[in-house]
Amino acid sequence: MDDWFFRQGGRDRIINWLGIDSKINSVLTETWVLIVDKWNAAESFFARFQLTGWRRLVNELLSETVSIATAAFVVLYAAALPALLEFDESKFLTGKFAVKFLDANGNELGKRGILHNDAVPLNEIPDHLIKATLATEDRRFFEHYGVDFLGTARALATNIQANDVVQGGSTLTQQLAKNLFLSSERSIERKIKELFLSFLLESRYSKEEILKLYFDRAYMGGGAFGVEAASFYYFGKSVREVNMAEAALMAGLFKAPTKFAPHVNLAASRARTNEVLDNMVEAGFYTSGQVHSARLQPAKTIDHSTTASPDWFLDFAFDEIQRLAEGKNEYVLTARTTIDMSLQRKADEAVQATLRKEGRAHGIGSAAMVVTETDGAVRAVVGGPDYGDSQFNRATKAKRQPGSSFKIYVYAAALENGYKPETIVRDASRSCGRWSPSNYGGGGGSGARMPLWLALAKSYNTVAAELSFAVGRDKVIELTNRLGVAGVTKSCSMALGDGGVTVMDHVGGVATFANGGRLARPFAILDITTSKGDLLYSRERDEPPAPQIVKRQVAEQMNQMMQKVVTDGTGTRAALDFTHAAGKTGTSTGPKDAWFVGFTGKYVAGVWLGNDDNRPMRGGSSGVTGGQFAAPLWHAFMTVAHTDMNIPTIPGLEPHPVQIAEQQRAAEQKAAEIAAGISQPDVANADGTPQRPQSILPDRTRDALKVLSAALRKAGTIGTLPVTPAKATVPASPTSLPTSPTTSAPATPGLPLPPGNTAPDVAPNAADDRRATLAPVGKRRANSIADPSEDRLGGN
Repeated sequence: MDDWFFRQGGRDRIINWLGIDSKINSVLTETWVLIVDKWNAAESFFARFQLTGWRRLVNELLSETVSIATAAFVVLYAAALPALLEFDESKFLTGKFAVKFLDANGNELGKRGILHNDAVPLNEIPDHLIKATLATEDRRFFEHYGVDFLGTARALATNIQANDVVQGGSTLTQQLAKNLFLSSERSIERKIKELFLSFLLESRYSKEEILKLYFDRAYMGGGAFGVEAASFYYFGKSVREVNMAEAALMAGLFKAPTKFAPHVNLAASRARTNEVLDNMVEAGFYTSGQVHSARLQPAKTIDHSTTASPDWFLDFAFDEIQRLAEGKNEYVLTARTTIDMSLQRKADEAVQATLRKEGRAHGIGSAAMVVTETDGAVRAVVGGPDYGDSQFNRATKAKRQPGSSFKIYVYAAALENGYKPETIVRDASRSCGRWSPSNYGGGGGSGARMPLWLALAKSYNTVAAELSFAVGRDKVIELTNRLGVAGVTKSCSMALGDGGVTVMDHVGGVATFANGGRLARPFAILDITTSKGDLLYSRERDEPPAPQIVKRQVAEQMNQMMQKVVTDGTGTRAALDFTHAAGKTGTSTGPKDAWFVGFTGKYVAGVWLGNDDNRPMRGGSSGVTGGQFAAPLWHAFMTVAHTDMNIPTIPGLEPHPVQIAEQQRAAEQKAAEIAAGISQPDVANADGTPQRPQSILPDRTRDALKVLSAALRKAGTIGTLPVTPAKATVPASPTSLPTSPTTSAPATPGLPLPPGNTAPDVAPNAADDRRATLAPVGKRRANSIADPSEDRLGGN
């Protein structure tokens, strides 16, 4: 062939495509042949194991069983893991301390803890009490392994037949697991945890040990835990000495100690006791004749009609005792506390009244409330609707979404970083990933311009979110940690309160602003003495002064803004006519949580409403919001809590007219007393605080008298010594209050002002920093539509 390609030797100089193609075909063919040979060899090999007939059926069943068992084990482990994490053997040692609690005046409040060497052994507990308990709570206790499936089925059938819950299916072991490790929330998750914890308890402890733990840890009403404490509380004697009627009464308390307590409802207690006696006969433990005398001669109890144990507060105080006394090798203690029993009763009544009025109609099943002084001294704690039904303290243990009440910390962080109450901001925000904030009722903001205080008062989500992005979410978290609000995590919607906080921590954080910026960690213990009378702890002696953790100017500006929430925003239902109030509402998505946290010049209080199982509440067209339900509860309490109108002024606000009139009256009375020679003029220290009058007694004499009076009270020969109330220092004239200098409000960093617009100056008046002295006063006796700007998850 004569052509240019072959003449130039082109075939020799280019790639041999035909050779490559041939090679590829050869390799693929050989590979396929090899695979087919191997496959055939494998088939021949496994053909030896091929099963037919009944052998194949058995093999399939075994294979499926192994697969199902493996999957079941994985699911079982996943379900049991949360329960295993809840198991903590230190919970068995909660009786390490035996503590008697007193109020500030020395009046006994109640006791917590037990001494292990004083606990009654199981073989000394009367047989009729053990049988009464088993007959009523768990008849097959010695036959099951923690969960009685037969008993549960029987209880279910009985309840269906009666169309009501008349019989429970929980065993003693399950009840013990709940009492020791879990809350009383009604949910599938808690029930699964209870199930596995019961198996764990049964595997580690004998039946006798479980029964003994149950008798020692069960709540029996009146602040008494365990049958020994309950026996002394109700009958004034050891459990070793109770008769059959008394044993039946005690056995009836395990189900609902508050409902069936004889000092609460004697008729219900007698009916429950007869039910227990019937159960003892039905179970075959006794005959009708043997229980007949117990029916004719019911148990006689000690009269407790005039006493009420502040159980929620005592639980919180007992936790503090364990922290303060840890490692000091003293276990029998007496603690003087900060509680005000008058305020505690008023807080209980306010919460109960709200639940009775609004609970059923709006699906509100639970509530919590904490009241403190502005320095953090806890005056009252309400941890739930009924301590007898559930001892889980929702005020100190439950972490709930604070909603828009968390914006307090976002705006405070903004003020610390150059913002002012009059700084102009826009109703708009940037996005964070795929998330964008929206205001209550929907919408991503109108773009309208407004001062910073108005954005807080109307609770705009867009502004709060933008502030957190502009200032820095890490700075907001740093501020919450500084204030003692623990557990806040960084997220896009953090500014709207998407995390969990306790009512106690929230109130402590807000109290810092109420006192002008000083740390206000809630505390319940004033001092602790040992069984020998030695002072183990004194807050005045052992705790350093509260540090200034927020600049006073920032605290004052926040107080001015929070007052606007009450006067012009979502919290108008919290407004008081006799003094200034400041605070913030909050509502979480659902709504599952409704909040109001606020303060006057004297008290700080936080209110939470919701459900233990996290079910959403329900309402009318406006729904359930913090401004609609929590704020009125707060208002109802504060209205009755302030009995003295000489209320300190909130830092940053002008004195209220009622306080001005009261201060003038007190000043005139003081002047008249000085003129008559009844009292001496008040002398101030260098820091402005009133100087304590010098005692006519030498220090050594005063100390000796204190020791003598303590010994006499311990011996029971005299009552509580009277305490003279201290006089509060009152300024001679309200016009002498200092004012803060005028400050300029720059434009918001990251949020530009419109052209030609400047932020006006702010000239807030600083509050009178002098606080009325809280003095013990002798033994106390028992005697509108929601704002449309309220939002969810950061709601109102």
